Amino acid sequence: MENDGRKRSNVKIGLEVEIVQKQDQRTGELTDGFVKRILTNSANHPHGIKVMLETGEVGRVKNILG
Repeated sequence: MENDGRKRSNVKIGLEVEIVQKQDQRTGELTDGFVKRILTNSANHPHGIKVMLETGEVGRVKNILG
């Protein structure tokens, strides 16, 4: 499975992912969790598909863990 978080087709609800939240973009700190909603409508995004985790945190997918 591809783990490229820039392609919407790779991101599925319920997948475990690592995201960068807006406030962590400078440090690159990753937050992991499970996708609750996919917020990006386009098929691709250069900085990662924006998702909401089950915890309510929002960020762009950097890695898809499974």
